[in-house]
Amino acid sequence: MFTDSLFLLIVSFSPLLFFTTYLFSKFSPGLRPNALLKLSLFSGSFSILASIFAIWWVYQTGLQESPLIGMAGLGLSIRLDPLSVLMFTMIALLAFIIIKFSANYLDGDNRQGIFIGRLSATIASVQLLVLSGNMVILLIAWILTSLTLHQLLVFYKDRPRARIAAKKKFIVARLGDFLLLIASIMIYIEAGSGNLEIIFSHFQLAFENGTVTGLMEWSGILLALVALLKSAQFPTHGWLIEVMETPTPVSALLHAGILNAGPFLMVRMAYVLSPSEFGAVVLVCVGGFTAFFASVSFLTQTSIKTALGYSSIAHMGFMLMLCGMGLYSAAMLHLVAHSFYKAHAFLSSGSAVEQIRASKISLPKRMGSPVRIAASFVIAIFIYTTYSYLWGVNVMEQPALFMAGIIIILGLSQIVAPALDSMGYVKSMIGACLMAVGVATSFFTLEHATNVILHTQIPHVLNPGSLVLFLVSGLLILFGITVLAQIVAPAINAGPFWKKLGIHFRNGFYANAFFDRMVGALSVKTTNTDPMRS
Repeated sequence: MFTDSLFLLIVSFSPLLFFTTYLFSKFSPGLRPNALLKLSLFSGSFSILASIFAIWWVYQTGLQESPLIGMAGLGLSIRLDPLSVLMFTMIALLAFIIIKFSANYLDGDNRQGIFIGRLSATIASVQLLVLSGNMVILLIAWILTSLTLHQLLVFYKDRPRARIAAKKKFIVARLGDFLLLIASIMIYIEAGSGNLEIIFSHFQLAFENGTVTGLMEWSGILLALVALLKSAQFPTHGWLIEVMETPTPVSALLHAGILNAGPFLMVRMAYVLSPSEFGAVVLVCVGGFTAFFASVSFLTQTSIKTALGYSSIAHMGFMLMLCGMGLYSAAMLHLVAHSFYKAHAFLSSGSAVEQIRASKISLPKRMGSPVRIAASFVIAIFIYTTYSYLWGVNVMEQPALFMAGIIIILGLSQIVAPALDSMGYVKSMIGACLMAVGVATSFFTLEHATNVILHTQIPHVLNPGSLVLFLVSGLLILFGITVLAQIVAPAINAGPFWKKLGIHFRNGFYANAFFDRMVGALSVKTTNTDPMRS
């Protein structure tokens, strides 16, 4: 008969297996390490099996925590709840796919064993992070994810751009680690324990009773800053678009997994963040602006990997903005969907088949009709309001949901407008409308499912403060103008001014250059050696 302790042991054995794989790589660091590859694939397979056990057990019993190894409420403990199981399952699937891909991708590299070992150590650190049940182990795992990732980023040490990116990432990460340490100390002083469940209960009770202290406010602000630094938000985002010199599996793991640590931390610590008014403001300001800035920069890129980098930056910003608005279930849905999409995008980025096919597609000519473009927005509004009514969502009573609805409407209009405002067939117009309906169906269904799964781990949607509402309103105006410009752009000829502006956006308005000078990244010595490129 299975017991709680046995299930916790099975799940915690997964990161231990990956760490064992890392240790084993020390004895098999070279070309085609067959035994090491088999061990890494076994670790990935076991991780998937453990996640299935964890899903069933948490569904049957709810929250589970291992005994604390430590004293005074601080130490090591594992926590199984719907959020940790959801993240653990996602990581298990991605880890197996990336390891499988790496076995072929680095076949013939004389340091393949070292790479597999470092990859396994990084996966173990991320798994430990999402399973953390105490602030001590969460802090340790948080630091380990950065240190192990650094070893992957500099796998080819003779690549100057990779070393520059790794140096900047290292500096930003150490600042984030320090802020997380200070936040952890504040939280411990406030709650009197490092146990996450005790911390959540303490902060939730204080918030409901209106007894929020200065330590609570500053804890939320510091945690928000930690998440922003981890997820490559403006103006420290430059390192992410420069790590394309690393092997493709590293890019996939970074963009689909480790970057998500920022939004995950916000959702995990949602009860700590909720009492902090200015913590939410920081997330909305920086995350929202980064989402806008990176989205526009993404549209001007000519390199597929750089474009994917800006895409990840924008998605992280959007998720963090949603957390600042208190929409944690929507942020988690976005996180999971983005992870699988971005893993696929990077692992298939080397294929030229889709690009060749796309180059042969002849798109219908755009008309630039204001009436048709306006009609596309009307159709998007109709689709969204219909689904809101069917799902019983009263957006007028909840400002955060109303503003999120505007973002969804903007997204649906981008699906409908290109077909409606073109000289194409009626069939294509109907198809675009049906696609928009399918997207709305998927969003409402999956968001509801995510909320049902995580309802015990996140606060109820509350009305944000007036400052947050004001900031989000300004961001929505920027988003609306950008979407309208993107819809209209194919129908007009861009003048010299817009072409010059596009060059500035392509270079991220040179924010990365200023950051380079600030941290001295440009001082990295270079060599003439150029190993096999990713």
